[in-house]
Amino acid sequence: MGRKYFGTDGVRGTVGGAPITPDFVMRLGYAAGTTLVAREHLRGHANEGEHPAVLIGKDTRISGYMLEAALEAGFAAAGVDVMLTGPLPTPAIAYLTRALRLQAGVVISASHNPYPDNGIKFFSAAGTKLPDAVEAEIESRLEQPMGCAAPARLGKARRVDDAAGRYIEFCKSTFPAELDLRGLRIVVDCANGAAYHIAPKVFHELGAEVHAIGAEPNGLNINDKVGATSPQALQQAVVAQGADLGIALDGDGDRVMMADASGRLYDGDQLLYVIARSRLESGGLAGVVGTLMTNLGMEHALAQLGVPVVRAKVGDRYVLETLIERGWKLGGENSGHIICLDRHTTGDGIVSALQVLAALRLQQITLEQACAELTLYPQTLVNVRLPSGFDWQKRPEIESARLAAEQELGGSGRVLLRASGTEPLLRVMVEGREAQQVAKLARGIAEAVQRAAA
Repeated sequence: MGRKYFGTDGVRGTVGGAPITPDFVMRLGYAAGTTLVAREHLRGHANEGEHPAVLIGKDTRISGYMLEAALEAGFAAAGVDVMLTGPLPTPAIAYLTRALRLQAGVVISASHNPYPDNGIKFFSAAGTKLPDAVEAEIESRLEQPMGCAAPARLGKARRVDDAAGRYIEFCKSTFPAELDLRGLRIVVDCANGAAYHIAPKVFHELGAEVHAIGAEPNGLNINDKVGATSPQALQQAVVAQGADLGIALDGDGDRVMMADASGRLYDGDQLLYVIARSRLESGGLAGVVGTLMTNLGMEHALAQLGVPVVRAKVGDRYVLETLIERGWKLGGENSGHIICLDRHTTGDGIVSALQVLAALRLQQITLEQACAELTLYPQTLVNVRLPSGFDWQKRPEIESARLAAEQELGGSGRVLLRASGTEPLLRVMVEGREAQQVAKLARGIAEAVQRAAA
């Protein structure tokens, strides 16, 4: 069944426009709730007087208050109890849903998008992204009129007061017990997002001296010139503070970028390589899952170490699916989504950063030294905004531009065109050995797309 509302990362859009409106989100809560109730009955888990329960967390967007209330009403009307955490990173909801033995987790966030956007994403009881079949069932129920459970069956809501502390302890538990971060001065950029009161404490409690930036959310400044999507703020702060390292998260805390003492930035591919090399040395690495955007340089560097790399479609849910299919534990994206299934069920920026720091501490090397054998190919990514309904795949002039670029690269690079799963954008990526050539070809394709869409 094709999805009408769910994208690669839940339901997302600009607040006030379909589908991110209070009435739709309430209906979504009701549809998800009735799906949970039905499934609990099918499993025989529904006892008299017991309700399914869900956990709802959010990032720091001002619209989160409104959408949280709408979701709560929808779930309650379906006879589902709600537990509210307030602002908390997306991976924290995945962890707590599993730890508290709840039927589902819900996150109100648009991740790395600017504050006018928001979205709803779901986690299963196992702390993983909701299966496609369940999303399809929710969508089918959205087409039906919203009802209301009998008064005695309505759901209740309560706050989870210790949610932040429990997640902080979980993050710390993924760092080797015999190690600490004493002597390290670290800049932590929280993107004015959901990790603002979490990430600095994690690294501080492990012994680091922490300087936090992007830790003063006001509802409107999430991802605004800070965080993993604007890493210049981190790079500048690391140099200004004389720090050893910098860690930048995004608005919902599931992706990470890092910087070394010189301010040099390290993306998801490089950090994944550092973790992979460390896992290999400890004897626990069968292979690594990347995506279509993964840099060829990382693939070649891991191949030299005898580590196979397979590519999934872009999106952390596809990385996770491929990891599970192959029985592997490590994968990620160059955007900074890294999944360490031996530590967590989903991508987690804080946990991923801790795995990098553990590798550096164990080997007593710097981030630069850890990446010494990795040379990334120049890669240019251009985002082209598309008008509504424009089908770029059916335009021969775009295909001609792509083929011409591939011919010029002559087998020493790659061209990838893909539509964003969360925004009305076509992402044009060109990768090759020569930076100037790569940038020129990417611009040429992007201009061809713009002409075709005009």
